[in-house]
Amino acid sequence: MLSPEYLLATFSYVGLALIIFAETGLLLGFFLPGDSLLITAGLFAARGDLGIVEIIVLVIVAAFLGNLSGYFIGRRFGPAVFARVKFLKPEYVEQAREYFDERGNQALILARFVPIIRTLLPTLAGTIQMNPRTFMISNAIGAVLWGTSVPLAGYFLGKIIPKDVLDKYILVIVGVILVLSFIPVLLEINKRRRR
Repeated sequence: MLSPEYLLATFSYVGLALIIFAETGLLLGFFLPGDSLLITAGLFAARGDLGIVEIIVLVIVAAFLGNLSGYFIGRRFGPAVFARVKFLKPEYVEQAREYFDERGNQALILARFVPIIRTLLPTLAGTIQMNPRTFMISNAIGAVLWGTSVPLAGYFLGKIIPKDVLDKYILVIVGVILVLSFIPVLLEINKRRRR
């Protein structure tokens, strides 16, 4: 897998926007480095290689559009997939619809901070025909919160760590962040397994 540092150094803002779009909206983008890429972009901004304002604006727009595309993919193709795939039973769709009616707004906002889930949830929201207006509002709030807080965390981390240390150990720092970003997923899997 390509490292977030390599991706940013090679593809800069365009690469950042395309990866965030794919990771948040295209089902095949679940393996892309979302959080670690944003932290690394913040670290690059702290070093002066990128602009933090430009990063935040790009990430918010790409994340919003990514989720929107995932929603429309689910809305267009999701019902047909559920009808054809035998292990995806109609009651699963109904359970998802009930969950979204009850907690859909919160789920979409919080999913931004959980790898893999942030890729899948917009498509599921489209599949169950979640109200488009409600989806847009939750999508916008989530994109702003995630697109601002994660790059800023990397930026402030980069300002705290001396530049020579940051230059020398950026791969180690990104590796630690990558591992930490999967902890919520593992905790949720463990919690569900216990039930």
